[in-house]
Amino acid sequence: MFHFVTLLFYTLVSFCSLLCGDNEMSGVVKGFSPGYGACVMGTGIVAVVSYIYSTYIPFLGFLAYFFTFLNTIIALIVSILWFGKLLFHTRSFIDDLSNPMKANFYPTLPIGLMVLAADYIIVLKNSYIGLFLWLLGSLITFVLGVVVPYNLFKSEAVRLDHINPSIFIPPVGLIVIPIVGGLIVGNASGILYELGLFFNIISWGSGFFIYIALLAVCVYRFILHKPLPSTLVPTMWINLGPIGAGTVALNNLIIHTSFLGETMISALKAFLVFFWGSGVWWLLMAILVTIHYVLRRDLPYATSWWAFTFPLGAYVASTHIIYGITGIGVVDYFGLTIYFLLLLLWIAAFQGTFRKLISSLTVKQ
Repeated sequence: MFHFVTLLFYTLVSFCSLLCGDNEMSGVVKGFSPGYGACVMGTGIVAVVSYIYSTYIPFLGFLAYFFTFLNTIIALIVSILWFGKLLFHTRSFIDDLSNPMKANFYPTLPIGLMVLAADYIIVLKNSYIGLFLWLLGSLITFVLGVVVPYNLFKSEAVRLDHINPSIFIPPVGLIVIPIVGGLIVGNASGILYELGLFFNIISWGSGFFIYIALLAVCVYRFILHKPLPSTLVPTMWINLGPIGAGTVALNNLIIHTSFLGETMISALKAFLVFFWGSGVWWLLMAILVTIHYVLRRDLPYATSWWAFTFPLGAYVASTHIIYGITGIGVVDYFGLTIYFLLLLLWIAAFQGTFRKLISSLTVKQ
């Protein structure tokens, strides 16, 4: 045991010296793009919805396990880079949080940890790891959900060019908190139940109404300003994120809390149905805009391609929930259809990322 602890200590010391020293590894950490946290979000949601729709196609159950284990590896790699930059290149980290473009992408990793928590709870049935991941992810997400907008509010450098749907990521993170948080609260009691419920309610409420306000700003940019640059076109799909995640999160709170009466539950479920319905319009708009750029051959790979995945995946999950509320079979078949679209988009994003990684390694050699 002593030898193991000694080996672990020297390993950590060596790793830390790599991160903070003047070497290639340190340069990789310092130049880490925060948008890679979306890989964890996208892969994690594919695992969840694969598990959901395995009731129709049993093979999807295998995919759910595959994506969960793959997402664990991706989350570990991205977390090392994310936290390495925070701890050993703090000045660069803080500067990025003041950047009106980069700052919006920093919450993707902690949001991804919450989605990974859902993978462990729903797919692997491991509530202990799920609870740890949710606590870590939700606390960081809440902090960034305040810090990132605060930096934008006090900045004098923000222009209309900087406005795009990535500004929804911080409020989406707040909305995501009750997705797993609702499940956890349902198994708690006493003061833990009250604290958990308090945290989940303020998270969903804050995220939802901030999203509504920012949506108006974003639509203003779409109509009265020049079109998005090609590298930001995938962010159009982020519009589905607050709708899909918001529907799932509020539904989980409705199911796993005890203070709501039957009348309020019915009213909230009716709201969820029509809130979900607005997502079909955004889905069609995202598809049309993407096709427009594809036909122009102006959609090069960028980290933003991962925006194709989590928002659509969250909307797929919400579609299954709406089927459960309404009992309309067509709704669930619609969800299964866009699930396959999600798989295709995940493959495209993963392939693009893999090729970029291989290309960068080849160039360095």
